Amino acid sequence: MPVPAIDAGVLERGGVRLALSGPLATITLDRPDVLNAQTPATWQALRHIGEQLDPDVRVVVVRGSGRAFSAGLDRRMFTGEPVDGEPGGLGAMLSLPASEADAKIASYQAGFTWLSDPARVTIAAVQGHAIGAGFQLALACDFRVLAEDAQFCMAETGLGLVPDLGGTLPLVRLVGYSRAAEMCVTSRRVPAAEALQIGLANSVVPADELDAAVDSLVAAVLKPLPGAVSETLALIASAASGVSFPDQLALERAAQLRRLQSFAAMSAQS
Repeated sequence: MPVPAIDAGVLERGGVRLALSGPLATITLDRPDVLNAQTPATWQALRHIGEQLDPDVRVVVVRGSGRAFSAGLDRRMFTGEPVDGEPGGLGAMLSLPASEADAKIASYQAGFTWLSDPARVTIAAVQGHAIGAGFQLALACDFRVLAEDAQFCMAETGLGLVPDLGGTLPLVRLVGYSRAAEMCVTSRRVPAAEALQIGLANSVVPADELDAAVDSLVAAVLKPLPGAVSETLALIASAASGVSFPDQLALERAAQLRRLQSFAAMSAQS
């Protein structure tokens, strides 16, 4: 049975809030008391949104409430305290068969990976800390608009873990192997000004101008026809994946023909 689309109102689940306004969906990590630290419930809520979001939604903005985007994993994930009603945190993974543990991590990744689907444009509005899982959530989006106080950090290696929520590939695509390796291995914090310089950020604005900057970007993204946007995003993604030039040219031809066919269909209906 197909999953019904979320098409109206506000959804609150797992510390994540979704608000819909026409073609715009705003996802807010809403645990400001813990700097929007993430748990499996966060990832399940994000996956739920991605599975059910109405196809007419063209732009998704992801943000955090309070003074941080997301400080990464909830500390209880490391202490063995119950998290989301389940005991053990990360340690509980060790008691699972390998295939089951792999499937569980894949389900967590699914909360992030849908944000890179070219079907819609995704924008991370980042203020304060975006650490570990928070950094990977921002990396999952097409665009990143940063407040001047924003800081990125891939903290997993310093905790004896690895980034496993889909962040390594977009990071390398954005800044290259050497910078990505240095950032991940040292777990250093990257301030907003540097993020802009090396291509992690599309723009950096004063904190009190973040909302206006995001609103302006949303308006610009909504101007072109939706089919042209999704086809172009798909072409850019294929180019970034390293396809050969002849293959990319073929993809461009096919995309353009689909657009022309769409124009013809609209003309026939008018």
